Amino acid sequence: MRMKVAIAQINCIVGDLSGNAAKIIDYANRAREKGADILVTPELSLAGYPPEDLLLREGFYDACDEALFELAQRIGGITVVVGHPHQENGKRYNAASVLQSGKIIATYHKQRLPNHSVFDEIRYFSPGTEGCSFEVNGVRFGINICADIWEEGAPVCASQAGAKVLLVLNASPYHMNKQISRYEAVRERIGECGLPAVYVNLVGGQDELVFDGASFVMDANGNLVHQLPAFVEALRVVEFENVSPLPGEIVPEPSLEENVYRALCLGVSDYVDKNGFPGVLLGLSGGIDSALVLAIAVDALGPGRVRAVMMPSQFTADISLHDAETMANTLGVHYSEISIKPVFDAFLDSLAGEFDQLPFDIAEENIQARIRGTLLMALSNKFGSIVVTTGNKSEMAVGYATLYGDMAGGFAVLKDVPKTLVYRLARYRNRLGPAIPERVITRAPSAELRQDQTDQDSLPPYEVLDAIMEAYVEQDMCPHDIIAMGFEERDVRRVIKLIDLSEYKRRQSPVGVRITPRGFGKDRRYPITSKYRPWKE
Repeated sequence: MRMKVAIAQINCIVGDLSGNAAKIIDYANRAREKGADILVTPELSLAGYPPEDLLLREGFYDACDEALFELAQRIGGITVVVGHPHQENGKRYNAASVLQSGKIIATYHKQRLPNHSVFDEIRYFSPGTEGCSFEVNGVRFGINICADIWEEGAPVCASQAGAKVLLVLNASPYHMNKQISRYEAVRERIGECGLPAVYVNLVGGQDELVFDGASFVMDANGNLVHQLPAFVEALRVVEFENVSPLPGEIVPEPSLEENVYRALCLGVSDYVDKNGFPGVLLGLSGGIDSALVLAIAVDALGPGRVRAVMMPSQFTADISLHDAETMANTLGVHYSEISIKPVFDAFLDSLAGEFDQLPFDIAEENIQARIRGTLLMALSNKFGSIVVTTGNKSEMAVGYATLYGDMAGGFAVLKDVPKTLVYRLARYRNRLGPAIPERVITRAPSAELRQDQTDQDSLPPYEVLDAIMEAYVEQDMCPHDIIAMGFEERDVRRVIKLIDLSEYKRRQSPVGVRITPRGFGKDRRYPITSKYRPWKE
């Protein structure tokens, strides 16, 4: 017996119930035209994911219930599995309902509620306790939702409920090498329940999270038989024969650099478009970070929606001016230059009595950064575009950034991108076509806030800094274990001290795209006021 299951890898908007429903209907109609018997959508596809504290509002559940009922009535000729929040008998659930012939014929409640990294579903939902299966054309299908497949138990429940094929609805956010972990988790569950699995994942940006899609199908032996592309919406019809999925297209896994770059582009485009901004503007310094952000913004939005502003001072090198203008012209964006020297001089004149001939130091450096931030925000207010900041994860880790200066903006594109990865991404982007001048990549990085300044005047080499940061921040390693990896104790002490002391800055930074297992966002919640130091671990 043959039948077809369609995967709806769709980009949903949190809270846009009518828009999400319209998209589900569109995919259902297209799937039906391709002969599909079932369409499977991602986790909470009707509401968007994650709704966060919208899930604490009674009215939100009422609106979701109404939207689900209307959706069921508008779908015909195909069975659709839809993710949505559900309230029943005083409890709230992360649910998936089966819509068939204008009715809701079954509802499943997610059993495993993640409460780690960026997930806090225990805050909102109660766990389900029972398996769920439904029948289409004589075949019984079971439902799991995301974390159900990462732990044992729920797939077996589906099998015990009579399921012969497992449908898994997901809103699994991207980070580097995540797909490998998904494959491993699904294979392990298949080994326990013996069912083929259709893994349907959300795609799109939602604040700091990016969902990469990359949906797939595995047979009952854990063999990959279908692989959808990442970072794009897609409809894939999978044919089954005697409950076994027939082989189909397997899209190759892109390089790490390509995946990260596409994640950043999707994060930018969806943040800008879903929030209704006409475009972005940024300070273009002639350095590597702002150059990469400009390239990402252009690739995400198109050159007509991007504005670059060079704001030189007396410390700006001529090559920085030349490289910034060259790149702006290469990418075809609106470019302007606004000298900050007159404003900087006015600040120094105003502060002359207070500074009283004290030596030039970080105070004067930060004034320059804050002048630039003020100019960019003025342009944002005047023209409506959002300011995207250009600082990277390495700088944010150790506080190598200025509050209300280069941190001023609405979205931090490179917030979770270490400096060493910035260089790799720049090289990757240039392989796609001319974008970043070679000299920008090869010259020593500098904030150019004083004469002959380089980043390494005050920081360890980025290869060292990034490795220590990854061990301490992403892997929670203690200092002694990091030193045992071969790093100098002075470097480890210095970097960890700077990371700990800079929490107050990071807490005030804009949201930015998460691409590592732990970013400086909702998945790392450290106190600002803390006397704890890790050296006794």
